[in-house]
Amino acid sequence: MKRKFALLLAALAWPPLSANAQDTAMSFFVTSANPGKGGDLGGLAGADAYCSSLATASGSTRKTWRAYLSTDAENAKDRIGTGPWYNAKGEKIADDVAALHSDGNNITKQTTLNEKGEVIAGRGDTPNRHDILTGSKPDGTAAPETCGNWTMGSAEGAAVVGHSDRTGLDESAAAKSWNSSHLTRGGCSQEAFKSTGGDGLFYCFAAD
Repeated sequence: MKRKFALLLAALAWPPLSANAQDTAMSFFVTSANPGKGGDLGGLAGADAYCSSLATASGSTRKTWRAYLSTDAENAKDRIGTGPWYNAKGEKIADDVAALHSDGNNITKQTTLNEKGEVIAGRGDTPNRHDILTGSKPDGTAAPETCGNWTMGSAEGAAVVGHSDRTGLDESAAAKSWNSSHLTRGGCSQEAFKSTGGDGLFYCFAAD
């Protein structure tokens, strides 16, 4: 009886390690493909739903997925929760929103993976797909160019994109920005995105 009581006290004093372990399950990825209509993502609601569907198909049990996209009414940085975020291989991307938008984040070509754990083709690869839709400024707030708040997929409009591989034509801060490198050219169609080094991909974050 005394032994059982001692074991019970020990169990209460030393909770399982899993209770204190950091959850490193995937909470960040780049979409492996565009939904099919270029910059027309169905607004933020459609983009969020697409993030969720890709995550679920990959085996994620996260409940709330949000696209890292800004609109006239919402900043990308305010949509994605508080972090920390991990890629499909359990590698930490950033601890929180401030770290994500600082030089100290861990966004590189090798860590910016899609929901399948695959590297996104970048500058020097064929085809180059590193232009990632964000509609955002470097600090994660809304830029004016968002393909009509993600409802335009024609030869009109434009969107701000970042470089998933942090590489561009020069060594400027914009060329190395993961979320605010340059504008798309030739509209918001899938063809226009491909012409400038993209494929209409966007970032997804788990907000819960």
